[in-house]
Amino acid sequence: MDESTIRKIGALARQTGTTKKAVIEEAVRLYGEKVQSEEGDVFERTLGAWSRREGPQRTVAKARRAFRGAMRRHTR
Repeated sequence: MDESTIRKIGALARQTGTTKKAVIEEAVRLYGEKVQSEEGDVFERTLGAWSRREGPQRTVAKARRAFRGAMRRHTR
């Protein structure tokens, strides 16, 4: 960690009358909230974004074939 960051954490702890640990925990909590609010809901952002050239029936058939093949390999 950068020395200036360590000094800033110490100064904030003295200024607020809390521990350095509390300053770091609060900073991480606030940063996490900021990141989540900027990203939004992952399902909302990706809904409809996944498209394939093949139809859903073909995708399902390929997945089932792969699953059945894996099951055959593991039951021998």
